[in-house]
Formats: sequence, C-alpha cells, structure tokens
Amino acid sequence: MFKRNRKADNYSAENGVPLITIQEKGSVNSEKFNTIRTNIQFSNVESQRKSFMITSSIESEGKSTVSGNIAAAFAKQGKRVILVDSDLRKPTVQATFSATNERGISNYITDRSLSLEDVIFESTIYNLSVIKSGPIPPNPSELIGSTRMQDLANQLKKKYDIIIFDAPPILSVTDAQILSTYVDGTILVIRRGYTYKEDVKKAIKQVENVGGKLIGAILNDISKNDDTSYGYGYHK
Repeated sequence: MFKRNRKADNYSAENGVPLITIQEKGSVNSEKFNTIRTNIQFSNVESQRKSFMITSSIESEGKSTVSGNIAAAFAKQGKRVILVDSDLRKPTVQATFSATNERGISNYITDRSLSLEDVIFESTIYNLSVIKSGPIPPNPSELIGSTRMQDLANQLKKKYDIIIFDAPPILSVTDAQILSTYVDGTILVIRRGYTYKEDVKKAIKQVENVGGKLIGAILNDISKNDDTSYGYGYHK
C-alpha cells in the first residue's frame, strides 16, 4: 500500500463520526454500507453470527465511522442492533449521538450494582441502541479482560439481533485482541494509502493468535476515481 504521513486524527473523538447511512440516504457511500451489510449476512448463512468487533491496525483508519454506519444499516433493515463503544481510550459514540458519557462500559464493569439496562442508551435511530464507553479508566485492558465484560457480551447476544463492538486499534493495545475472543467475528478496517501492508499482516496474526475469527476486511478511503469510498472483502 502507498505510504503517507500517518498522523493520528482526534476529530472523531471530539466531534463524533458521520452517519452516512442516515444523513445521506441514497448516496453512493450509503448504498455501499448497505452492500457491506448484505455481504456480512451472506458470509453468515450457516454460522449465524450475531456479534462483530470492528477494529483497525492503527489509529485514524475509519473504524468508528464504519462501526456506526454498519450498525445503522442493520437497524434500517429492521434488526434490533446495539453499538458498543469498547474503545475505552478514545471513545466516539457519545459525540456521535450527542449524549453525555457519564455512564457506560467502565461504570458497568466497576460497579456491580448497575444492571445492563442502566448503561443502554436508546438512540434517535429506530432499532439502534448504544452503550457508551463511560469515563476513561486508568486500566482499560484490565476492564476489557474482566469476566464482567465477557458477561456483558454474552447478555447482549440474548437481547439483540446484531451487536457491533467498536474496538481500539489492534496493534496499539491488547484490548482488541481480548475482545476478538468474545465475539462471533472480527472485521478489519484498512485505510488505502495509509496503512502499511506489514501492519495489516501483524493485525491479522494477532487476531488469529488468540483464536479470534477474522471474517473480512473493509477498504476505506478509496480514491475519487473509484466508484465509492468503501469496499468489503473476505479473509480466507
């Protein structure tokens, strides 16, 4: 892949991500997310996967934008969907949905008096609920690796048709590796012209090393000469 100046972007953490499937209905990119949704469903016929982790190799590849829009695409189809902001270091969900971040995953894991319902936030998008990250903790990896976090993932499978975990970049911290063992499948976002091929290979290996199931990759930031900014491919 082409090499660019790889500068981390804090815009999404501060302002949220664009929900193209809602804000730009009928646009090329909106339809592309619908196509990605369909491809995920076709890859899911026999295994009946319900929970997916979306991650990237490094920062600023667009994994939060992809997570939010895939969640919205499934919700528009009539599925009961929940988007879980499991990036306890640079969360974006609270900004995307204009919600305070005073209660979320970090609260649920550390405060056993809270029930799952206490941290679920109903968005303005029909069928789409979210769980925010909560206050940023000093020990994100320990919280993600806790039995209570695994219990949360299992409980959500009983309540929702589709669960999307927006996870931190897999090469930066161990959080995404741990999360990949809780979900039915992992999807890797790759930013064209930004991500090094070596990093992609390392990210795939890290998922496989812990027994995670990498089911596909989404190529982001395709050039304007192409028909769209997003493409989905399968991991063999």
